[in-house]
Amino acid sequence: MPSVVHPRTGRPRLLIAGIAAVAIVVIVVAGAAVLGVGSSPPPVTGVQLDQAVPSVSLVNADGRPTSLAALRGRYVVLTPFLTLCHEVCPITTGAFLEMEQAVAKAGLSGRVAFVEVTVDPGRDSPARLRAYAQLTGIDWTLLTGTPANIAAFWKFFGVDYQVQPIGSPAPIDWWTHQPETYDVGHSDGLFFLDAQGHERIAVVGIPDVGGSLDPTLTAMLDEQGLQNLHDPQAAWTIPQALDDLGNLVGRRIPPAGS
Repeated sequence: MPSVVHPRTGRPRLLIAGIAAVAIVVIVVAGAAVLGVGSSPPPVTGVQLDQAVPSVSLVNADGRPTSLAALRGRYVVLTPFLTLCHEVCPITTGAFLEMEQAVAKAGLSGRVAFVEVTVDPGRDSPARLRAYAQLTGIDWTLLTGTPANIAAFWKFFGVDYQVQPIGSPAPIDWWTHQPETYDVGHSDGLFFLDAQGHERIAVVGIPDVGGSLDPTLTAMLDEQGLQNLHDPQAAWTIPQALDDLGNLVGRRIPPAGS
């Protein structure tokens, strides 16, 4: 069964943010047309905020205590995930890979950090995070933590998640090669933090990668995941996400292929 909780049926704050985003985009576009604004900085497509992110102790893939405060001085692109997701997370990882390439091409690698924080602390140990990074070829920050700390962390961002029964037949865990015993449903979105550790932009929804995804990541998707890949609903695109990041950085970040 699908494990994704669509934001429109999840936390009210995310629903309101999604509606507000439409109004913000209309205002920005209209203002640009009237004032003749140039191409820098790009418009914000998400919801604009300015909230200091609380310091919550987490654990990195090496098993060492850390927090988002360790990334101060860099712009952070943050998303929820779990290594056993079959519906959205592998697509988000694919989107991050493309965004990371664009950031590198723009010469901004040292100023931007991509971060995925689990919503499945019961299974996503540091060892599993390391295995996921090796399997997918990613090199950014993956974080886990105690159930209480993960709950406190995602509560601030308005991300809901819950354990759900697994479908039948149960998918096979890519790491243990044993049948999975449960799923974790969660709301989806992107969160952009400035260099001072403030949440500045929130985007609701799943990624649209144009139906193209690395074969390893595609193999993780179930039927619902493949539908999300080829026909995403209420989705954000990579150019939109790069515009939001570029707005914080203060310069446009073209997609890597452009």
